[in-house]
Amino acid sequence: MAPQKHTNARQTTNIGESLSLNNIFARPGEATELPKFEIPEGMSLPETAYQIVHDEAMLDGNARLNLATFVSTWMDDEAKQLYAETVDKNMIDKDEYPQTAAIEERCWKILGNLWHVPDVDQSIGTSTIGSSEACMLGGLALKRHWQTRRKAAGQSTESPNIVLSTAVQVCWEKFCNYFEVEPRWVPVSEDHLVLDGYELDKYVDENTIGVVAIMGQTYTGMYEPVAEIAKALDAIQSATGFDVKIHVDGASGAMIAPFCQPDLDWDFRVERVVSINTSGHKFGLVYPGVGWIVWRDTEALPESMIFHCSYLGGNMPTLALNFSRPGAQVLLQYYMFLRLGFEGFKQVQQGSLDVAQHLSSKIVEIGPFELVSKGDTIPVFAWRLKSGHTDKWNLYDLSDRLRMKGWLVPAYPMADDLADMTVQRIVVRAGLSHDLANALLRDLEGEVEFLDRLSAPMPREEAGSHFHH
Repeated sequence: MAPQKHTNARQTTNIGESLSLNNIFARPGEATELPKFEIPEGMSLPETAYQIVHDEAMLDGNARLNLATFVSTWMDDEAKQLYAETVDKNMIDKDEYPQTAAIEERCWKILGNLWHVPDVDQSIGTSTIGSSEACMLGGLALKRHWQTRRKAAGQSTESPNIVLSTAVQVCWEKFCNYFEVEPRWVPVSEDHLVLDGYELDKYVDENTIGVVAIMGQTYTGMYEPVAEIAKALDAIQSATGFDVKIHVDGASGAMIAPFCQPDLDWDFRVERVVSINTSGHKFGLVYPGVGWIVWRDTEALPESMIFHCSYLGGNMPTLALNFSRPGAQVLLQYYMFLRLGFEGFKQVQQGSLDVAQHLSSKIVEIGPFELVSKGDTIPVFAWRLKSGHTDKWNLYDLSDRLRMKGWLVPAYPMADDLADMTVQRIVVRAGLSHDLANALLRDLEGEVEFLDRLSAPMPREEAGSHFHH
């Protein structure tokens, strides 16, 4: 009887079958190296391309433990599903996506009412990619109004300036650079950690287009007192005739104060406030990137900043620096308004404030630190190392040690005129629970003990033993 032929079970008939059966990490792309700075010659299977990108993104670290960023790092599963379903929507194309456009209008009107706009039907607003774009639009509207007034009076429109604290977010430096406006920097100091109206008359003149007030300073989380700044400007107008308006940069605080500090006068209740921006992707609790800006009324927004576009179908007014941009985040913002309501937002934001103040009170008890702010405005606080505690380690060393445990807690110098003061800051966002906060405290205390022990003089007998070994 002829011997039966056996086929090799490992033999494959075609490359497609081979790739579909092989372990993903043994395939071309994972088992070999694809070019990093040129497009590959051939195709990859979708799961191979996914795995390569997924594995590289793994190296970024855990977003939930990033206590440096203000940007939302958690949303619930229904929000993620809505995101996946609407990721293809283009916000600019209001003819193709009219319902998304209608929801955008609902959102900025919701915010206008939240910020006590006098008549929401006479106001105007828009979504943006984030607060940076919203700030640029707010600043540009101030500049255009100033130019119009000067031209009408037959005066020069050269050399506009804007007054702001040295502790503003970098987007305002970009605004001044890109739109050719001179920044009038009001320095922060130990006695005036924020712009509070002190000596404001030294910075305001006939070329001042406006004053920026920050609700939730990036460096410390502190609020700038909008009502006090307005009083200082009232006095300046009485003395000089200069009628200077305020733009409130509420990137963070405009989504905290209405819920947790409702009696604080900072919004459109202050008559000099003509525009307010916020970040939907910060304490608006939406994934990046979406921002919002609302003007007090249509008069506060120059018509010259509105463009009319017809080539997408229909005549669409557009107000933004960007053109095509995501519509999904706008829908997510509306989802959050519906999902939480006023009481839900209040509960979430107050929960973050409670965690921030729990952390700040415990951190100051560790010993080497004193608080610069305590997290009772927005849920952000900063501390510095006590003078004389040690010259052997600093907050940068502590930041590095915490990073080894997965925590990103930045250390940085304060703004100009306080640049010799180094602080460390924590931003508490939804998702940082009391349990996680206590885990951070344990790691923080342990790393302080390590650094103190490392920098302490070694006893002579121990030093000798160490040298002998």
